[in-house]
Amino acid sequence: MGCIYQQMRIICFLGVALLREASIFERTIVTGTINHIIMNKAELIESVATGAGLSKANSKRALDAFVSATTAALKRNERVALVGFGSFSVSERAARTGRNPQTGASIRIAAKKVVRFKAGSDLSEAVN
Repeated sequence: MGCIYQQMRIICFLGVALLREASIFERTIVTGTINHIIMNKAELIESVATGAGLSKANSKRALDAFVSATTAALKRNERVALVGFGSFSVSERAARTGRNPQTGASIRIAAKKVVRFKAGSDLSEAVN
């Protein structure tokens, strides 16, 4: 199903809409009355390239280096703090008892490490 409204093409398929305006693509997932806009890695690279005046290749290398460095620090159980943006940390989730939703039987959920993100004050203010 497709419609054209003011140079915008909307393609809907199973609740997922792809919006195209100029060369910027955004995916919108419609859940009830709430729309969630998702930016994927390619779109983030393009945004960084445009904002920093870099090529897409250099922006991709920078993003990959950030992800790699952050992952390595978290594996070492270190906290990664970006002042104003937020911080990434690792915390331990204790073992617990859960329920199988299909059978109702009790199951044991193993302990594991999880990555946490706490938004910084500048990010929180920008969103609100």
